[in-house]
Amino acid sequence: MDGGAQYNPRTVEEVFRDFKGRRAGMIKALTTDVEEFYQQCDPEKENLCLYGFPSEQWEVNLPAEEVPPELPEPALGINFARDGMQEKDWLALVAVHSDAWLLAVAFYFGARFGFDKADRKRLFNMINDLPTIFEVVTGSIKKQVKDKSSVSNHSSNKPKSNSKGDLITRMIGSGRAENGLYILDHADKLIHHSIQFPITKEDIWHRRLGHLSFLLPKHLFPSSFMHNNVSEFNCESCQLGK
Repeated sequence: MDGGAQYNPRTVEEVFRDFKGRRAGMIKALTTDVEEFYQQCDPEKENLCLYGFPSEQWEVNLPAEEVPPELPEPALGINFARDGMQEKDWLALVAVHSDAWLLAVAFYFGARFGFDKADRKRLFNMINDLPTIFEVVTGSIKKQVKDKSSVSNHSSNKPKSNSKGDLITRMIGSGRAENGLYILDHADKLIHHSIQFPITKEDIWHRRLGHLSFLLPKHLFPSSFMHNNVSEFNCESCQLGK
């Protein structure tokens, strides 16, 4: 484990460079070098750990003997779970623990060398701009990029302001992307709310006809609009959709 024992980064930029190097090494172990990594994690051996070094190299080895260790230690005994689960699930588990270890090492350096609140925040933001090892190994980062692109393209086709030119920032719901579909969160509550929400006869026809202009239902059903001024009607959904 001599791949980074003598290296002590002291600035935010140096710690981030150290983080990126260790991260690159561990990603290599779990992706391009995965066959070699798998063979080295023999369940018959003692507790093994996956180490990443600033030089972008990786190593499977026993934990440090000194107590306390010079640096935080990665997850212990990753080899014991290798044959007890599917390979992809095992690699994902190792990836999660590797992410946790990288953060521990980075903020260990930050504490050791007296990073203040602003430095810690800057370091975290720099780290957070990178995909996690878990996202890289499982491929979820590709799905996130695809989903964001789909949402961006969908949103770009819609106007971003109301009739007065003011941006509409009200959130009317939340959801998630699943297999190419957008699923609303708490859909049962939204449906219940829509049932309970008071609605007039004019609004019913407006919605049944696909949110047409109120002038058209008035022309089709004059008796329903006989005592109402069309200009006074307002549909919140239409306003938010403009």
